[in-house]
Amino acid sequence: MPITARNIRVGIVQQSCTADVKTNLEKLRHNIISLAKEGAELIILQELHNTPYFCQTEDTNVFDLAEPIPGPSTQFFGEIAKEHKIVLVTSLFEKRAAGLYHNTAVVFDSDGSIAGKYRKMHIPDDPAYYEKFYFTPGDMGFKPIQTSVGKLGVQVCWDQWYPEGARLMALQGAELLIYPTAIGWESTDTEDEKQRQLNAWITVQRGHAVANGLPVIAVNRVGYEPDPSGVTNGIQFWGNSFIAGPQGEFLVQADNRQEQNILTEVNLSRSENVRRWWPFLRDRRIDEFQGLTKRFIDNTI
Repeated sequence: MPITARNIRVGIVQQSCTADVKTNLEKLRHNIISLAKEGAELIILQELHNTPYFCQTEDTNVFDLAEPIPGPSTQFFGEIAKEHKIVLVTSLFEKRAAGLYHNTAVVFDSDGSIAGKYRKMHIPDDPAYYEKFYFTPGDMGFKPIQTSVGKLGVQVCWDQWYPEGARLMALQGAELLIYPTAIGWESTDTEDEKQRQLNAWITVQRGHAVANGLPVIAVNRVGYEPDPSGVTNGIQFWGNSFIAGPQGEFLVQADNRQEQNILTEVNLSRSENVRRWWPFLRDRRIDEFQGLTKRFIDNTI
């Protein structure tokens, strides 16, 4: 019997941010509503979309930006999701308790309720990406979030470099792999190096699509944000938000300079066919994977 096609209309919002949170929120509202009016059923926003990417420096005053969940931002985005009957994936700076903060994706269902959340598991600590200063690693595991449009495997930015998280989401029935992200170039890198970094970012995520037979959605911010400390030359966020199908094929891709709202149709039932053709889950040697839980395997000892 042929597989019945199951399509959803997916919107992504790639935008720049200013220091004015209210301005950012109003722009987000406008972009979300614009996509909803075009027929989007699922809309994904970029990482930490309410503010500039504040992790370029270590500043204790920045913790004032964090919010409880539920809180003001969840009320704001929940109302939009309910009014326009969309599933919405957001990315917030969560205040769990005094001195305990997370980088948290919150998913709203089409009735405005919180369908679930995911706390970023892998936390970077590199020049201009001092996230370990701000965020405690997530403690909720890699668990898909059930919504009215399907089961969403949501992770955040640095998580996208790790195949283990994508696999665990797939093994628990995720129908889409979703990554809100904030990544870009430092101006002193050579043009060749910039291209290598961008290509690696795209390639590793397309690899998750292929290895798991699932569509992947990566939504990045765009625009230049200066380093408040002046130590680096700031970050030129490289945009290039994209949606890839279950064989890694591009369905749509934004450019690296412009704010863009993009809407496309994703065929969720195609994953079934791809997994029949390429049965990677069938052939996994799970009896030989014990070493994956070790930091490093030194066979010389």
